[in-house]
Amino acid sequence: MGIGELDREAHVPEVTGAAAPRTLAEALRARGDEGLAALLRARPDLLNPVPNDLTQLATRAGTRGSVVRALERLDRFALQAAEALAVAPDPAPYPLLLSLLTGDEGDPGIEAALPGTVGLLREQALVWGDDDRLRLVRTARELLAPSPQHPSPTGLGPTVAEATSGMSPGRVQEIIAAAGLPPTHDPVSAVALLTGLFTDRARMGALLDTAPPEALTVLDRLVWGPPYGEVTSSPAPPVRWLRDRGLLLPVSARTMVLPREVALHLRGGRAHRTPEPYAPEIGVERDYRPQVVDSAAAGQAQLAVATAEELLKSWDRGGPQVLRAGGMAVRDLRRVAVALDVPEETAAFWLELCLGAGLLASDGEADERYAPTPAYDAWLDLPPAERWARLVAPWLTATRTAGLVGGQDAKGRTLSVLGPDLDRAPAPEVRHRVLVLLATLPPGAAADQGTLLARLRWERPLRGAAPAGADEVQRPGGAPTDLRSRLARWTLAEAELLGLTGRGALSGPARALLNLPLAEAAPADGDGGGVELSVAAGRAATLLAPLLPETVDEVLLQADLTAVAPGPLRRPLADALAVLADVESKGGATVYRFTPGSVRRALDAGRSASDLHEFLRAHSRTPVPQPLSYLVDDVARRHGHLRVGAASAYVRCDDDAVLGEILADRRSAALGLRRLAPTVLAAQTDPASLLDGLRSMGYAPAAESTAGDVLVTRADTYRTGPRKAPVPVPDGPPSPDATLLGAAVRVIRAGDRAATAVRKEPAASPTAPGALPRTSAAETLATVQAAAMTGSAVWIGYVNAEGAASQRVIAPVRVEGGFVTGYDHTADEVRTYPLHRITGVAELADDQV
Repeated sequence: MGIGELDREAHVPEVTGAAAPRTLAEALRARGDEGLAALLRARPDLLNPVPNDLTQLATRAGTRGSVVRALERLDRFALQAAEALAVAPDPAPYPLLLSLLTGDEGDPGIEAALPGTVGLLREQALVWGDDDRLRLVRTARELLAPSPQHPSPTGLGPTVAEATSGMSPGRVQEIIAAAGLPPTHDPVSAVALLTGLFTDRARMGALLDTAPPEALTVLDRLVWGPPYGEVTSSPAPPVRWLRDRGLLLPVSARTMVLPREVALHLRGGRAHRTPEPYAPEIGVERDYRPQVVDSAAAGQAQLAVATAEELLKSWDRGGPQVLRAGGMAVRDLRRVAVALDVPEETAAFWLELCLGAGLLASDGEADERYAPTPAYDAWLDLPPAERWARLVAPWLTATRTAGLVGGQDAKGRTLSVLGPDLDRAPAPEVRHRVLVLLATLPPGAAADQGTLLARLRWERPLRGAAPAGADEVQRPGGAPTDLRSRLARWTLAEAELLGLTGRGALSGPARALLNLPLAEAAPADGDGGGVELSVAAGRAATLLAPLLPETVDEVLLQADLTAVAPGPLRRPLADALAVLADVESKGGATVYRFTPGSVRRALDAGRSASDLHEFLRAHSRTPVPQPLSYLVDDVARRHGHLRVGAASAYVRCDDDAVLGEILADRRSAALGLRRLAPTVLAAQTDPASLLDGLRSMGYAPAAESTAGDVLVTRADTYRTGPRKAPVPVPDGPPSPDATLLGAAVRVIRAGDRAATAVRKEPAASPTAPGALPRTSAAETLATVQAAAMTGSAVWIGYVNAEGAASQRVIAPVRVEGGFVTGYDHTADEVRTYPLHRITGVAELADDQV
């Protein structure tokens, strides 16, 4: 038995001793406070705003938007039960609903699951009434009942009465005569006779025994839907035989339909071909030892932190420009993918991850571009496990979906990374659900993706069947699939990239992040108790920390101008080495390469040659190789020999022969150089371009300030202003907590008691039902004073400052200064009302509050 079934067993129909309810409002009125709270918890949209009374709650529960939202959250069997009620008579007894789901042969599994499902539908106010008179709310029936425009998933067509509603009485008489029924001159009784024939198993069986074999073949093609078929103006004899006896009824001149009663007989009474009372089990693709899973996940978590750091460090001086429509250009995404050595889809995920964690944003300048935020510097100071937690916690709740990047929206526009229109409200719920389902498997078990997706489709079949559109973006050349399944597949891939799973199985830190038990037993369905995500992320980081490798403070320098880091480097060493050398390869051991450009970069950052030699000696396990020492000294000797400043730009050098060499070099033509003095050249380009041009020619110029001092450039000088991470787009109203539910139930109960109280109409000025009471100012004052003295409740009409009129039941306690103060039973609180805004007052026929 799966999670959905265990959940459903907890919902049992409410049993009351009162008379059968006639309306949904009466059914809600018969519930206890727990029943009302359960409804509001399951359908939180009904709380915005809090209904005044139960009649208003019932009306709101029957609106189209609210019913659609509730139907979308039903599992497959609950939806099948609702669809069966939609094709049953209204009202329908419980045995009829059961027979529509089990058929003539019966099904013990369905018989066991259906009571809980009916209780669930009752709890959500989609079904009401006692078991002998089950009613589907009208809006749900309109949405689920078969029609030519909206076929039912049951594959059933209209009833005989619906299909013959526009048929002439003479044609109806011909049909009942051909079917061997007694003639009648009443069209209603004729249709009833035909319906009775089709629902009588014995007589219907006898009629079909006389049918030609070809006619039965036609029925077999229509029985499970769609029930409509086209015919010519001169149909074949088998079709004519079926048409003459009403087994096929005309919808138009060229279309016939199989009546619902006939289809149900051919199906053995079953409304669905395959009822699914229980959720499909999730298969196990492969088993691993939990230690192997945690080790693999920890290695990937370490790589995730390193990748995010590498990405943002490469944008320390400012990243790519922001497109006018928002987002990043495709060519810039390709550069990021090349720099990280990952596919473009994975590069888009890392960019969106950094954006969601608040580490990356646009700078908001006129020439807007992306850059790290100040939060990035604080993030770098955290231990590796906490940095990982700061990445995965926002990912779990983010609605931005990196998998959509590169696809097209409903208008055919390409979706760009970091751009708009990437939010999908169901994403957090799908991510959480996928990880929770993985947690139901034994520790170390990797789920079979096909069965996992089947389980998700069973849990939310309507959401999984949404047509392509704004929420159904397709990649070019890709097969169209539903958004929920695509979100699930992206979740599995992204969880592996983040180290939440290892080799496809959920890791221990991921269980802590979801606030799930770490024991062998599978967790129950739910969110694990509602602990704050930040607290759960801290627990996950605590579990991950021992699994991560120890940081090292030494490297192995080699004679080929490379350095090998045998593990993750401590931050001061990692930052300094990232400036002094370029990363050549990554993995368990990172390889750095020293080049003239990387050494010059360190000198530009303010380091001297002696500083670099001391740094290398202090952090190398081996002696510093001679080629590396020579490289540092050679670059340092030439560094700053040329000075570039802003005139618009100039070059100065104490050695005029060097300047002559530059002028003679044809590669300098684009810089527009000319000699101003023996040691100064002027350029027709900006200082940054001049620096880049001279460096490409093999020189090592240094930038200088207006005072002639060498400018020291640091890689971490550019940051955006303070930025907040993107706010997730809510998927409907949030689930109410116990305090809000309790207060809402009290308000609704109080309002309902006030609204249903029996009032005594003033004899002098009778009012229409529902109208505000009307009395003179003197009568109003006298009545409320008398009520305050006797402690009784009265009915008042009140118009507020905005002109909105309402009726209230109050118990006055004090009348003075032109105001009446009393306990308002409608609002369930003490309020004060100006007497001049009270239109009238009337006594209650019986004090019921």
